[in-house]
Amino acid sequence: MAQTITSETFETLLTDGKPVMIDFSASWCGPCKRIAPFVDTLAEKYAEQAHVVKCDIEESEDLALRYGIRNVPTILFIKDGQVVDKQVGAAPLAILEEKLQSIL
Repeated sequence: MAQTITSETFETLLTDGKPVMIDFSASWCGPCKRIAPFVDTLAEKYAEQAHVVKCDIEESEDLALRYGIRNVPTILFIKDGQVVDKQVGAAPLAILEEKLQSIL
């Protein structure tokens, strides 16, 4: 299962060198709920290679603002501290996995 992060825990993820896939979502968002199992699957499958995490935009507004999140779900793919890809809206598992593999 994907770890839920906050601003404080996110900073430690950025400094350890692994790529990061972060799912910005909200508890009231239907499409977010549809892709949640995909994010959990990727978190388990790639646990050794990347951080696959979730961020509730209502609990960590500062992170959402920092990355200009205006729609949920939005998934950012971060490598070396920089956003290198983004998925706005729900997407199939295969697309999310392909984007994650591209930053490994």
